[in-house]
Amino acid sequence: MAKILVVDDELMMLSLLRTILIRLGHEVFMASGGTEAIEKFRTDRPQITILDLNLPDLNGIEVLQQIRGADPKAPVIILTGAGTDAMEQQARALGVTDFLQKGFSLHGLGEALRRVTKQQNQPAAPPSSA
Repeated sequence: MAKILVVDDELMMLSLLRTILIRLGHEVFMASGGTEAIEKFRTDRPQITILDLNLPDLNGIEVLQQIRGADPKAPVIILTGAGTDAMEQQARALGVTDFLQKGFSLHGLGEALRRVTKQQNQPAAPPSSA
């Protein structure tokens, strides 16, 4: 299915998401910090990134900015337990695909992944001839 990079400093959350995503047929890469996430994004070129906002070295917004610098259209789903409205607005301004609070349901995660893959599979709009 998809190559997914999961970024979270909580090892239990990384393990849980890895298990769920592998069972759904995805190829999963993991990073527990912002610097590692940026390196893995550049080398592994995931189709989807699931990104926590609270990381030990860089915060998720800084990581998202770096991802946008490398690929402005890369699908990124923010997954956080302590995100503020300001952080959510900042993430949305940077074009985040979805914003989930930890404590999410598996259904919610599945829906977010379906939205992303549906967007990726839509053909680009033809250029308009004005």
